[in-house]
Amino acid sequence: MARVFITGSADGLGQMAAQLLVDEGHQVVLHARNEARAQDAMRAVPGAERAVTGDLSSLAETKALAAQANALDAFDAIIHNAAVGYRERARGATVDGLPHVFAINTLAPYVLTALIRRPKRLIYLGSGMHRSGDATLRDLEWKRRGWDGSQAYADSKLQDVILAFAVARLWPDVLSNAVDPGWVPTKMGGRNAPDDLSTGPETQVWLAVSNDAGARVTGEYFHHKRTHDVLPAAREIKLQDRLMSDCARLSGVPFPE
Repeated sequence: MARVFITGSADGLGQMAAQLLVDEGHQVVLHARNEARAQDAMRAVPGAERAVTGDLSSLAETKALAAQANALDAFDAIIHNAAVGYRERARGATVDGLPHVFAINTLAPYVLTALIRRPKRLIYLGSGMHRSGDATLRDLEWKRRGWDGSQAYADSKLQDVILAFAVARLWPDVLSNAVDPGWVPTKMGGRNAPDDLSTGPETQVWLAVSNDAGARVTGEYFHHKRTHDVLPAAREIKLQDRLMSDCARLSGVPFPE
């Protein structure tokens, strides 16, 4: 039995992954943006251990969420599932003055990774759209570009893959991988998404708890339990180091090595 923490598990793929894990007999800690959604999450996933709260668009709340997680028993795996999608119509500055998409999709998983006690396994949700992401990392804060919600999402998903690979390199004792769950008909993906919703959470769950040799690897990008092609730039050490440095600067949280 494993203990797994899943961000953004009040609905969608996070909730589905949580239910699969509970059904397999694992201990699962849920996460929601606020207390009301946390209560909804607990009702939706009977058997979950508990739910912790924190708005990932706020650095202060994200840091507080990490403290909540550290007050619990250590986790065997953490699935960084929380995200906002590609249809954001405006930059949407957070309380910290950062773009909404970047704050939730990229900076929050960085901060949580840096501050929560190291689990044995880390899983970051990517997307096939990462291949259209800006590999220059020149304008993470969207101060010099005209807003494009689809591009911002693609950028953030590339950044998540880079983060997963950077962690795999910096923490060789942790299995750190990224997953493309497919374009599935969730609230984020939209009801016309073409892929099978039931397969969406399966790879994350497999990477979190399976003893299969294929799941016990690190620094890989998966789709439907198979390693998949990734934008080559994501494997560049200089790019990884730049993203980690920029995230440390913007969050005020250095990454422990």
